[in-house]
Amino acid sequence: MKEPKDRGERAADVDLSSQYTPADVEGRLYERWISAGLFTADPERNSARPHFSIVIPPPNVTGSLHMGHALDHSIQDALIRRRRMQGHETLWLPGMDHAGIATQNVVERELAKDGLSRHDLGREAFVDRVWQWKEESGGRILGQMRRLGDSVDWSRERFTMDAGLSRAVLTIFKRLYEDGLIYRAERIINWCPRCLTALSDIEVEHEDREGELVSIRYGSGDDSIVVATTRAETMLGDAAVAVHPDDERYRHMVGREVELPLTGRRIPVVADEHVDPAFGTGAVKVTPAHDPNDFEIGRRHSLPTLTVIDEHGVITAHGPFLGLDRFEARPAIVAALREEGRVVKEVRPYEHAVGHCQRCATVVEPRVSLQWFVRVAPLAKAAGDAVRDGRVRIQPPEMASRYFAWVDNMHDWCISRQLWWGHRIPVWYGPDGEVRCVGPGESAPEGWTQDTDVLDTWFSSALWPFSTLGWPEETGDLRRFYPTSVLVTGYDILFFWVARMMMFGLYAMKDEAADRAVPFREIALHGMVRDRFGKKMSKSAGNVIDPLDWIDEYGADATRFTLLRGANPGGDVPVAEDWAQGSRNFCNKLWNAARFALMNGATLDGPLPAGRSVADRWILSRLRQVTAEVDRHFDNYDFAKACETLYHFAWDEFCDWYVELAKVPLAQGGAPAAATRRVLGEVLDVLLRLLHPMTPFVTEELWTALHGSDGSESIVVAPWPAGEEPETTEPETTEPQTTEPQTTEPQTTEPVVDTAAEAEITSLRRLVTEVRRFRSDQGLKPGQWVTAALEFAGSPLAAHEEAVRLLLRLTEPAGEFVPTASLVVEAVTVRLDTAGVIDVKAERARLAKDLAAARKEVDHARRKLGNEAFMAKAPEAVIAKNRDRLEQAEADIIRLEGQLASLPAG
Repeated sequence: MKEPKDRGERAADVDLSSQYTPADVEGRLYERWISAGLFTADPERNSARPHFSIVIPPPNVTGSLHMGHALDHSIQDALIRRRRMQGHETLWLPGMDHAGIATQNVVERELAKDGLSRHDLGREAFVDRVWQWKEESGGRILGQMRRLGDSVDWSRERFTMDAGLSRAVLTIFKRLYEDGLIYRAERIINWCPRCLTALSDIEVEHEDREGELVSIRYGSGDDSIVVATTRAETMLGDAAVAVHPDDERYRHMVGREVELPLTGRRIPVVADEHVDPAFGTGAVKVTPAHDPNDFEIGRRHSLPTLTVIDEHGVITAHGPFLGLDRFEARPAIVAALREEGRVVKEVRPYEHAVGHCQRCATVVEPRVSLQWFVRVAPLAKAAGDAVRDGRVRIQPPEMASRYFAWVDNMHDWCISRQLWWGHRIPVWYGPDGEVRCVGPGESAPEGWTQDTDVLDTWFSSALWPFSTLGWPEETGDLRRFYPTSVLVTGYDILFFWVARMMMFGLYAMKDEAADRAVPFREIALHGMVRDRFGKKMSKSAGNVIDPLDWIDEYGADATRFTLLRGANPGGDVPVAEDWAQGSRNFCNKLWNAARFALMNGATLDGPLPAGRSVADRWILSRLRQVTAEVDRHFDNYDFAKACETLYHFAWDEFCDWYVELAKVPLAQGGAPAAATRRVLGEVLDVLLRLLHPMTPFVTEELWTALHGSDGSESIVVAPWPAGEEPETTEPETTEPQTTEPQTTEPQTTEPVVDTAAEAEITSLRRLVTEVRRFRSDQGLKPGQWVTAALEFAGSPLAAHEEAVRLLLRLTEPAGEFVPTASLVVEAVTVRLDTAGVIDVKAERARLAKDLAAARKEVDHARRKLGNEAFMAKAPEAVIAKNRDRLEQAEADIIRLEGQLASLPAG
């Protein structure tokens, strides 16, 4: 990248405001990045460059940015920004999912305001209305992504109902159908009586609810058996009673029939290993049409499938309960059973998991229905093999077991939905029962009718990694960016979405080389965002945090940094408002340090001088180590450690120590000042580049100021720090150094870690820290200047006397000097004159009070530890705690007695 001339001079004149105001910066910078095309990928540009690609998990067109999105996007953006800076041709492809049920529900609610239903409009007009809503009101999350700073390639934005993606859906459906991997059959599925459609497992949310467990006697006398159920209404469709084949209690009953109460029907008792003999009575009612486990038992024993609840949740069985809603029928049936003396036991309340429709919260009804399915066995095996043989790596690796538990036991996937909005199933039926699957570019014979169902939204989103790149066409994007580099997503959809993308990617690309067929090289899993106490965020709990509120209050950088700082691989991420405030403070701290550097002439002009001070060598040594650490954490997807490393380096080492140490040579002028200005510029430049993936806005603003750029350059495409040894040359000036001659390094190439410089600065920091603590113990305020004599006795820290005095607010003695307190740290003796500086009487009283409390604590702990009964009965942890308290109190006594002795008389 071309460097502007006179960079140092211009940097010194840059006018940064006294504090960082995100609202003044973020929108302006984002639009500059977009207009400059910095996020736009070019598959033909320098084909030798490595590529790095991510396709965004498409949010629903109805959605808005929530904390889970903010975390997911912050991680992806950090990855893509770093790779872009590393010189990769990067593509982060954005887009949205059409979200069949959610979107249809939104538009239906809008129609209901006018007293209309979708049936009043008809299918074609309703679909047109949904498209209209999408263009006018959908996709607001895309604008919110811009506020977060997502560096996505907006020129490649995709929507799962786009023409190109629809072509991909038709293509893969036809291929699967012709390969016998898509079929239509009656199977048990999740059904929403309100949305009137089948649901995928991920569209069902289970909540613990209080119900009633009723034990019912089937049959009479020796031919009776007791079963327990929370869904008495389904007994009208019972086809059998099942027991475990090894259960001695019921061995004599297997093969017999018992009378089903209220119906007069007789049903068999069957033996099936699915039954848990230790649960309840060890006997279970079998209702194949209304329970997934019962459906499988029914298939194994050739039982009839009797549907007694219709698609609206209404009882259809003939008799007194016909026409009742399922929840009205339940108590009515229990009452009728009680009248017949069939109820053996009732347990209420009885807490159990109940499935609810994710979109409308209606209780889901398992029911047998004629639906379309994907035969997953061969596809799931391929998806499992790709992880087992290492073509796809799951991060963190311990999450792989969850993945295998799912793909190795996957059931056939119900892909049909009884909706109007979505990809309509491309199967047509002829007048004489003919069936034909129609692919892209094909048409059905005249007079044939198309299947009325649409495909599960997860069907089209399972194609996302390759349909968005142009498949089934052989496009430049597909050649260059597939397989994608990494999929970043929450572990909660590992089963539902990730496994399905693996299945379809491997199937669609089966003609490619094995390592090119996978949809992504790595799967980086993160957890859920929770509140500070680790609780799940929910409206009912009142602990939901809107990331846009944080962005408004603290800025996008602080929001991102807070989330990333808690993002350990695979772990949940707790967040809290004061943590966001802390991240805002961190951005301000960085801003203030940069202002100091720029106001004092920090420069990047020319190579680093050879004659660097120990402080310069130390901060550069630490910078090289931090760069290597951050790289390692990025490669391990450990964003929490990357953020912690940078936070503590920036705040604790650069701002709190190096900047303070730099004030001495800057005040001296000449060669020491020139060297420090160059090192200040170097460290600030590298630090900003390391922080950029996490905090893009503040780093861009400061980096541009440091480089004196007019905006034509950007940190977005600045080289990622490589941690290589900086160039070493003679300083440009020949002006002799006036102080600290022994602190400059020899003009040779230093190792990555400058152990000598680090040891010396570590010793200096200990000296300053201990004296600061001593000052505090003496009652001195942090900014209070005190006269002190320093005796270094040959210590190398003598070279830092001016810095020590500045950091500790110590003036040199003038005339007669009578110290009132002293201490020795790092072989340096510090004698202070605190007379007239502190209120000796008040300080003596405070220390005496603390000393009395410490002695009382010692007496209390010694009595406990000397009590034989306590020592014999107390847990080891309690004993250890008392020993620690004794040790601490004894140390406090020594410290306080020393402080009292050091006080002047008075």
